[in-house]
Amino acid sequence: MRRKEAVVVWRPIPGLGDAPRRFPPPRAVFASVSNGGDGGVASGVRDREKDKEDGREREAFPSPEQLLRHPLALLALVPDGAALFTAGAIAGAAAKTLTAPLDRAKLLMQTHGLRAVERTGKKAIGFIDAITLIGKEDGIKGYWKGNLPQVIRIIPYSAVQLFSYELYKKLFSRKDGELSIVGRLVAGACAGMTSTLVTYPLDVLRLRLAVEPGCRTMSQVALNMLREEGLASFYSGLGPSLIGIAPYIAVNFCVFDLVKKSLPEKYQKRPETSLATALVSATIATLMCYPLDTVRRQMQMKGSPYNTIFDAFPGIMECDGFFGLYRGFVPNTLKNLPNSSIRLTTFDMVKSLISSGQKELERISEGNKEHLIGCAEAKESKI
Repeated sequence: MRRKEAVVVWRPIPGLGDAPRRFPPPRAVFASVSNGGDGGVASGVRDREKDKEDGREREAFPSPEQLLRHPLALLALVPDGAALFTAGAIAGAAAKTLTAPLDRAKLLMQTHGLRAVERTGKKAIGFIDAITLIGKEDGIKGYWKGNLPQVIRIIPYSAVQLFSYELYKKLFSRKDGELSIVGRLVAGACAGMTSTLVTYPLDVLRLRLAVEPGCRTMSQVALNMLREEGLASFYSGLGPSLIGIAPYIAVNFCVFDLVKKSLPEKYQKRPETSLATALVSATIATLMCYPLDTVRRQMQMKGSPYNTIFDAFPGIMECDGFFGLYRGFVPNTLKNLPNSSIRLTTFDMVKSLISSGQKELERISEGNKEHLIGCAEAKESKI
């Protein structure tokens, strides 16, 4: 016996076209019935539940009064990238300013052979000689000569370096989320080269202002370089800089992460642990990569006889011997170790603060949500 099928036809009723619809569209209901289930109805229920849940989430968000009582939760409202970027910038600027006298002494020691052989008859000067020379020629302010372009440079440099390192770590991590030693080294190298490429002209300006006589301001140095040497002078020594910074940052960050990770969990979040770990990682990285920094500085000098690192290495060793590659190593170490330690420790602490702020925000929101649910249940029980 052939089964007859009913056909329902919907036609608009004149005069009711603009009436508000109070029920779901018939097509959706019949579609769900014709499929032999309640998918459309269940979907509608799920949508209403989702809307209710979203509304509850919005209502449970901490009030301004709660945020003022729990300032740590305010940190969770700042985007992670902005917080890490700002932390890196502040840490870098403070560290550079505190260690500026040591940095200038190092620069004078590294470049003395090109600047003053005719005047002093010496191929090299020591740390005490460099410190004395700065005070004699420029006074107290001379110890911070060239610090302004250094601070202007280090703010984006430090921020870009630390921020990009976190991004590169995510990029080079395996499918399970873990990062191998090679992955850490590559992430550190890429972060170092990225930050160097972005801020390199400021680094050249800082060197010229710190070691060349007669230059008083950044604008004077920049204009003289453009007029006499052209735009390419702002990128003199970029090759060895990229080659030098890549292994330095790779080793520094990789050792820091691995040593920190190998410690017991109860020690990992302590500031003194970060400081000690950063000192170890910076020492190892500095010993390995310092000769490339000396080559870079001599190539940045006006009238430098070195065009490539292959010219610079044998040239420096012929003039000053092997230890010429390590001229200024002592002040650099005294400057670089606390500098790197401050930056890495501050960055590590900010990441911990962001994590704690997120947990605090979630705790307050959960408490508000439980209170709202309790009030709703009490209201329903009264009805």
